[in-house]
Amino acid sequence: MPPPSVIRSVTLDLDGTLLDTLDDLVAASNAMLAELGLPPRSLAEIRRFVGKGMAVLVERCLSRDAPPAAAELTAGIAVFQRHYAILNGQTARLYPGVIEGLDALRAHGLPLAVVTNKPAAFTVPLLERTGLAAYFAAVVSGDTLPYKKPRPEPILHACALLGTAPERNLHVGDSLNDIEAARAAGCPVLCVPYGYNEGRPVDSADCDALVSSLVDAARYAACPAGQPR
Repeated sequence: MPPPSVIRSVTLDLDGTLLDTLDDLVAASNAMLAELGLPPRSLAEIRRFVGKGMAVLVERCLSRDAPPAAAELTAGIAVFQRHYAILNGQTARLYPGVIEGLDALRAHGLPLAVVTNKPAAFTVPLLERTGLAAYFAAVVSGDTLPYKKPRPEPILHACALLGTAPERNLHVGDSLNDIEAARAAGCPVLCVPYGYNEGRPVDSADCDALVSSLVDAARYAACPAGQPR
């Protein structure tokens, strides 16, 4: 991996990295389950379900003793989308240091992109409702391409949109999905410890560094020695 002094762009995960969206996801999931006549899921359960996109979240919510049938899953996704379109961004909260970190990255002249597994229909409205949209030159959502993270294609596509080589791009996320996608794309990768990661703590051995906030990620990107100042 190149030293951070030659980083030319930054891609960032959305849910669990920039924004705490769990309450919105819990509300939409339980509204879906109630409409389908099913018992609710706890916040802890849904935290473990988040990370591989909306369809997987719905499938996990619907799975009890066995995975849902295809027709049940299709119906559940449609109901979830209807509720989430209303709830998306209502209680989402910026994590500490996000605005300061984005401002610092932008001050370093680094173009930024969001790379998320969230569908585009919900990604852009969420960025707009939380005041983040103006920071990003590109947005790659979960349905922009045929593949989602942990496949590398979303990050590679973001790098192409930003006009940078993958090895000169720094990816920042909160999960093993982000780490695997960045590694496969050939990018250095940082992780924040406060996100979701399907209920498991991020292992610092799997990424180039754990950073407490985006402020430290910006310091890493600008520091030739590769360590936050």
